[in-house]
Amino acid sequence: MKKLPLLFFTGFLALSALPLAAQQDWGPANTSELYYVNVPIEKVYPYRKGYVVVYRKGLNSLGRAYIPFEWFRPAVAKAELIQIGDGKTWPCMSVFYKEGTFHAVRLYVSRRSSHQSWGNIPSTVNLDEYFEGVEAIDIGFDEQ
Repeated sequence: MKKLPLLFFTGFLALSALPLAAQQDWGPANTSELYYVNVPIEKVYPYRKGYVVVYRKGLNSLGRAYIPFEWFRPAVAKAELIQIGDGKTWPCMSVFYKEGTFHAVRLYVSRRSSHQSWGNIPSTVNLDEYFEGVEAIDIGFDEQ
């Protein structure tokens, strides 16, 4: 009867050693070149050429990003729109960098257009120039 607990304990140790062995391969060769910065969204404004995203940069400042609709096409794949349901999750924007330069953006937005994070731009306002030649999003945080 004393062998059963010892056998169980030995088996447990053997199984728990597998994740430790896998962790030994961690190092610069096995790390991702991608990292992201997550920022809360204050407002998302659909526009005829894309989305204007107003996001929080800190306690007292806001930033603005212009994300062209063409970035959402599978051939370009620089942007993704993910609709979130009702709940405690607040809309946010994840900006991905690869080797220190802009790579892609992901918007997590409410699926309800009546949510307070969605806004409207009057049809008389022309923002076309802000969407011309957009290559990257600079969220205004210093990289360290």
